[in-house]
Amino acid sequence: MLKTKSVHTDASPDDGLRILIARFRTRGMPSDLYDVWMPSLGPSEKLLRDVLAGRITWAQYTKEYLAELFLDGPIDARSKTIKNHGQKFTLRLLKRLSREQNVTLLCHCEEDRQQCHRHILRKLIESSKV
Repeated sequence: MLKTKSVHTDASPDDGLRILIARFRTRGMPSDLYDVWMPSLGPSEKLLRDVLAGRITWAQYTKEYLAELFLDGPIDARSKTIKNHGQKFTLRLLKRLSREQNVTLLCHCEEDRQQCHRHILRKLIESSKV
């Protein structure tokens, strides 16, 4: 099962694998709040700043965040046949893991915040698009 939580919400035994999906960790954040840190699954700093400052709408943010997840990286330019296409394989791994065990996606946003990339990522992983 795939779940989402704020990294600041108390851990529970049914969280399973706790993955921090933010580009940054807060200064002094203890690493025992999560099992794995995957900063590449967080939005870029520019995109995050733009939505927090109100320079883009939530709909624009969602569209750009989803596009960022599949951006080719420098390694793709060096490979003629096998392309990573961003986080495609990582997303597939999380989808597979969540079928066999609990996986909780964590972000710094408050627990009840609906406009958070962890919800977008969860929907994408659960969809047939990865």
